[in-house]
Amino acid sequence: MQTHWLWKASTLTLAGALALVVGTDDNLANAGPVAGQPHMQAALQSLQAAQSQLEKATSDKGGHRVKALQLTKDAIAQVNKGIEHDKEHGGDKKSTAIEDTSVTDSSSD
Repeated sequence: MQTHWLWKASTLTLAGALALVVGTDDNLANAGPVAGQPHMQAALQSLQAAQSQLEKATSDKGGHRVKALQLTKDAIAQVNKGIEHDKEHGGDKKSTAIEDTSVTDSSSD
């Protein structure tokens, strides 16, 4: 029975951390102006906060915390690459299409 309680506690903790990272549009609006790429910078800050929380979390989550930490590090690297790409190519062009088709979302809204 104790294992079941730990599973619930870790799930709720992870859900809370996700809610904290995702936040609301109000949080982004109050973050202050960031020159150039405010949305990418806000995403980067959120991912860095998520990384910090995952590193502080207890280690035994059946491997899921470690996987989430690695995916978060990968996401940070991708955001940084996107920022650098935009700087090098002088673009702040808004695109409605997802350029990288290797990342797909099979869930429906």
